[in-house]
Amino acid sequence: MPEHSLPGDGRPLTTVLAANLVSISGNCLTSTGVPWFVLQSTGSAARAGIVAFCTLLPVVLAALVGGPVIDRIGRRRVAVISDLACGSAVAAIPLPQFAGVLHFWMLCLLMAVTGPFRAPGETARGVLLPTLAERAGMPLTRAAGPHDGASRCAALTGSALGGVLIAVLGAENVLLVDAATFAVSAPLFAFGVRGLPEAQAQRRTEPTSLRAYRRELGEEYRFVAATPLLMSLCLMTLMTRGLDQGWSAVLLPVHAREELGGSVDLGPLDATFGVCALIGVLVYGAVGSRFRRWPVFTVALLIVGLPRFVAAAFTDTFAPLAVMMAVEGLACGVLNPIMATVTYETVPEELRSRVLSATTASFQSVTPLGGLAAGCLVDAVGLPSALLAVGGVYLFATLCPVIFPAWRQMDGSSSPHDRTESSLPQGSGAKARAARPG
Repeated sequence: MPEHSLPGDGRPLTTVLAANLVSISGNCLTSTGVPWFVLQSTGSAARAGIVAFCTLLPVVLAALVGGPVIDRIGRRRVAVISDLACGSAVAAIPLPQFAGVLHFWMLCLLMAVTGPFRAPGETARGVLLPTLAERAGMPLTRAAGPHDGASRCAALTGSALGGVLIAVLGAENVLLVDAATFAVSAPLFAFGVRGLPEAQAQRRTEPTSLRAYRRELGEEYRFVAATPLLMSLCLMTLMTRGLDQGWSAVLLPVHAREELGGSVDLGPLDATFGVCALIGVLVYGAVGSRFRRWPVFTVALLIVGLPRFVAAAFTDTFAPLAVMMAVEGLACGVLNPIMATVTYETVPEELRSRVLSATTASFQSVTPLGGLAAGCLVDAVGLPSALLAVGGVYLFATLCPVIFPAWRQMDGSSSPHDRTESSLPQGSGAKARAARPG
């Protein structure tokens, strides 16, 4: 084993966090640049929603069936291939635009190309967090904070630069900058996890076959179905991810264009949310272990939902919405570390790639419809009514931890989760029992 991967060495974790920082910053540039490019070139909120749909539908399909593939190919290899493929597709968008031959269908197709690679790449990166934390001699709860903090910092960097770069360089050139970030993150991640056995392809006694693939695919979904807390997380996040996509891909850009100062205000709004979310992550990482997870998560989720939609619907100035997004950012900062810690504690390592791929699929399954529905809703009823309608649905989703008792298992103090051995892969029962919270 290489020296840098010995226990107590934090360099693999630090390198991977840096790679995530670069990659997610680029993703934020795309999430800002592509909707603005569509609105700028077509003037249609519905078309912006269609592009969001084409981008995210392949993500869901890949997440649904990609879990066993990650283990067989190897997490390191999958993550690197993902970055290189996504970077190439994003770089291809401005080229026909510069030549004056880019059609709307071409943009949809190029964005769809990124989907089959994006979800497996994100899953391959995420499942290594417990291993990297162990190598660094860091408790998982503490490692989840910096891991999410890197994502928040990337979102901050990408959002802060996105609006300004669009105004200065144009949306087409922003996409070239995004492609360059993938070219940096791929080798950085590959270097960070080299020598880690958990990042390599898993050796299987059973040869690769369609039957073995179906069996492994079934194991991940049976595990989720047999775990009430994971199932509850999936269902709640399924709703909120779709609504968030409608907000970021359509509602907020349209609000910025029609009521605020355009892309120059759009970037700072996203950046305000990102800064405060990063602060929330750091504060929770420092003091969060002193508090029960379920009450903190429930209150934070309620704050993150409805208020921003109401603020945008009833104001046409920058400051009130910026203040509301700052408050929501602080609350949002505690959500992902809690969900990540609970998930890693619940899922045994040998199932982690597959189960996290299944949960990612559930998170993303409605996401493609979020931007599409929001765009059509804006065109049909107008922006203020669309904001209030989406916010009302969001409020219902955020009440789930209050209504359903399975959420109280977040603290590991509720009755242990009973799971039959038939719901687990053969031979994994003991490890799964050891991994349960509480």
